[in-house]
Amino acid sequence: MTSDLKLTPQEIALLEGAEGPGVQRAMEIVVTLGRIYGAPDLVPVGHVQIAGVSYKNLGDAGVAFLHEWAEEGARVRVPTTLNPAGMEMDRWQEMGFDPAFAQPQIDAIMAFVKMGVKPTLSCTPYLFPDDAPARGEHLAWAESSAVVWANSVVGAYTNREGGPSALAAAIVGRTARYGYHLPENRLATHIVDIRCPVRTIADFGALSYMVGKRVGAGVPWFADLADWLPPLPNDFTQGGDAGDRLKTLGAGLAAYGAVALYHVAGYTPEARDQGEALIRPNAQRIVIDSLDEGYAIMDADPDVTEIDLVTIGCPHASLSELRYIAQRLQGQKLATRLWVTTGRITRARAEQAGWVQIIEEAGGEVVADTCAVVAPVRSLGVRTMATNAGKMANYAPMHSGVKMRFGDIDRCLDAAITGRWK
Repeated sequence: MTSDLKLTPQEIALLEGAEGPGVQRAMEIVVTLGRIYGAPDLVPVGHVQIAGVSYKNLGDAGVAFLHEWAEEGARVRVPTTLNPAGMEMDRWQEMGFDPAFAQPQIDAIMAFVKMGVKPTLSCTPYLFPDDAPARGEHLAWAESSAVVWANSVVGAYTNREGGPSALAAAIVGRTARYGYHLPENRLATHIVDIRCPVRTIADFGALSYMVGKRVGAGVPWFADLADWLPPLPNDFTQGGDAGDRLKTLGAGLAAYGAVALYHVAGYTPEARDQGEALIRPNAQRIVIDSLDEGYAIMDADPDVTEIDLVTIGCPHASLSELRYIAQRLQGQKLATRLWVTTGRITRARAEQAGWVQIIEEAGGEVVADTCAVVAPVRSLGVRTMATNAGKMANYAPMHSGVKMRFGDIDRCLDAAITGRWK
């Protein structure tokens, strides 16, 4: 589909190269996507999140492309953050990463930084006080789990951008107004009735499979999920039970389907304000009366008992999750490797509270900048993993070739303490 995309005089000047070839290249990408998707115009964005940052995803061609763009003078003009890299940037040698992987990964991050991107290296920018989006704000985010959060939990507006298109939007400060930037595309396509308990983070992960597979790229309306959620806080940067569950739900809906927006009746912002007017007249109804199917898929290798790596934090762990893990591991000694992956901003705050030190004293690692999906974990000797994260359970076997066990956080921590999945 094409359209007569309306551009302002300033946007036409950018497209014609008034600010140099780097900005012109970015504007060409944004305008081309706008014309493909039938956008009427471009919309200014307040924040950009770039995905596809790991060298595991970029390869040498991607790193070279980033440096070429930076050398052309491209610089971001709105606050812009980065998704996880393939390793922790300051401790890659200590953690056993190959220099052949590390050096091009460092080169990629340097190119982003040269363009003015903030190297947060986390999939949860909404947990950082300086980067949390506001309701009604237009964004250009590429990380699928963050897109779902921004649209659903915050009530901001963003499509799921690709890595290059997100960077282009950051360079020109605009994205094309189509998809979830338009109110008519934010209406629910499916009504989901929950007829079984949904208590733990792992339960929300299993639910995400059950719903994601059924709705695909649709917009689910959870009719009664609020019954299983604590009150929605005003500030998510501290974490909390509600945020940790919704973070997992959205990540799994995006991973197992292609969901970029969901509504929870009487709970999420747009659903509170607009009620059932947000539901399309022809919306399909789905009934979830058991999570067994989701657990069976995610707990993919039930014969595996020896665990090489327990990983928690996909999306990246919040302060509340780090606090809980520290409380559970106080005075314990681990029998196998534990990664609690999080953003370096969150880790610094957890260090101030003493939680990182407790986890490390038990033998665990609070790992910043990366996660077990985008890191080359097989090169670290990892063949079997355990997690409570639905997205991790989906992607790690495919991307890292590991066998997977899935269950709630206490079961995962017990596996870290004993080295075995019971």
